[in-house]
Amino acid sequence: MSAILKTVTPTSHDLGGFTVRRAVPSKEARMVGPFVFIDQFGPARLDPGTGMDVRPHPHINLSTVTWLFGGEYAGAIDHRDSLGTFSTIRPGTVNLMTAGSGIVHSERSPAEERARGPAMYGMQTWLALPDGKEEIDPAFEAVSDLPVIEGDGAKAHIIMGDLWGARASTTTHAETIYAEIMLEAGGSIPIDAQADERALMLVGGEAQVDGTKLEPYALVLLKPGAVLTLSSEKGGRAMLMGGEAFATKRHVWWNFVSSDRERINQAKEDWREGRFPKVPGDDKECIPLPTGTPNTVSNP
Repeated sequence: MSAILKTVTPTSHDLGGFTVRRAVPSKEARMVGPFVFIDQFGPARLDPGTGMDVRPHPHINLSTVTWLFGGEYAGAIDHRDSLGTFSTIRPGTVNLMTAGSGIVHSERSPAEERARGPAMYGMQTWLALPDGKEEIDPAFEAVSDLPVIEGDGAKAHIIMGDLWGARASTTTHAETIYAEIMLEAGGSIPIDAQADERALMLVGGEAQVDGTKLEPYALVLLKPGAVLTLSSEKGGRAMLMGGEAFATKRHVWWNFVSSDRERINQAKEDWREGRFPKVPGDDKECIPLPTGTPNTVSNP
């Protein structure tokens, strides 16, 4: 019997020079563990003199997780937020921004990246905060001392949680697993079975899970408790993600996530009326509240 519960084909968006593929939220998958938003972008290289400019925008009741891939398309992103944080995101370091009661941030290509043509290749995910922790204080951390597991032609960076007998120091508010797996030709690695919900996404090369071929960028939801092996004949790169199943559903509208629809309505009004804090060093512009239905909506 197949170990795959469901395969989600992401929705692709052309953002002018690079493609973003959104698998969650979708009709097929509202969440995978605490992951309530899963975007994969690139690989791409923008023209010299151009760059990515995501103007200041707000979040509530979630954590954002940014992870960039190394290799030919290794790039960087400058992060600024309303806590006063400035951090340049690079491959090998996970940026975790916890919005909690409310935060504003921007993401832009660094000047040196713009000069040579920014490389874009990585993952942007959101984790819903669990019941009782949705309104915690905003926080930010960049963690680079992540465990690396190697053997059998595989190398895995543990970004969050417990995997393969090691634990990342990255903060988790709900039980979470998140890892980048690199497979050499003929390489393989077991997929730990402890998490309530698990998913794989092939983001480069080719790979199979227990002999079933993975389609590029599709999100593959795995059967709970199944002991599986990820392998590759020619080499590949895949993301493993998941964690505890949430008993209370989450509503998503634009950049806001909450178990309470009225909390999202309040956040809309607060952003419209300018009641969110500003981003030091990037306070001259912002993304306005959408007037129609935004791209990111689930359980409206």
